[in-house]
Amino acid sequence: MKTFTPLLALATSLSTASAYWKGFNIGANNPDGSCKSYNDWVADFQKMQSLDGYFSSARLYASGDCGTLANAVPAALNTNTKLLAGVWAEDGNHYNSEKQALADAIGAHGTDWLIAVSVGNEDLYRGDTSASTLAGQINDVRGMLQNMGHGDIQVGHIDTWTAWVNDGNNDVIRACDWVGTNGFPYFQNKGINDAYNTFFDSVAATRDTVNRVKPGTWVWMTETGWPVSGNAMGAAVASQPNLQQYWSSVACAAFAQGHTFWYTLQDYTSSPSFGILDGNLNPIINTHC
Repeated sequence: MKTFTPLLALATSLSTASAYWKGFNIGANNPDGSCKSYNDWVADFQKMQSLDGYFSSARLYASGDCGTLANAVPAALNTNTKLLAGVWAEDGNHYNSEKQALADAIGAHGTDWLIAVSVGNEDLYRGDTSASTLAGQINDVRGMLQNMGHGDIQVGHIDTWTAWVNDGNNDVIRACDWVGTNGFPYFQNKGINDAYNTFFDSVAATRDTVNRVKPGTWVWMTETGWPVSGNAMGAAVASQPNLQQYWSSVACAAFAQGHTFWYTLQDYTSSPSFGILDGNLNPIINTHC
């Protein structure tokens, strides 16, 4: 993987227990749909850190929705957790309120808790916006951070690998300090024995495109996982043994290759359910690598 100096500096700030950030995607809602409180975020972060492995970082989707950063940042600071913050890019008013919530969190707590910022999530995959509009929003958030005296904070976007290999989205790559790629062999109807190659082929395709468009930009693995329950998708079968196999092969390899955020910590009320914690918040699999 080619290097990018500011992110190399960020990597050197990590614990010697890991060369890269590794953690989980965590939503802002409890299983009953209520918004997470400070105590709920503390419980999530502590549970994540108690798993077999070194998990001290989390990716959040929003800044303002459900008071995400207002509650999660103090919890992160009190549990020594680092956060990849998200800013929703749709629609205009929502985007502006999200951006303000990020600014408020930084104004109140500084940036010791902050890994980086993602502007948007899978907007290109869904067709919710244009590449030029999204690129403008990425630059807008970067400008806000620079005006606040935090120009060292890296700003990127997270989308599916299929969106990144579409040359019509190259303006977004050019605007990013880093690129986050999401890939799910389950949704590609691949059997578990083909899942490892399918996922890392998608990462390689993303890296090839990114390095052609903006050489040296790091690609982070921001979402992947395998469901423990749910409908079969072609040859892809949701089950606990398949989740264990996918973790042992894909997660353990990804953690050694780059910044990785697993999908997801818990979502046991969803179908398909990708969470590695059950309804009693006990691990469904062995997370040792």
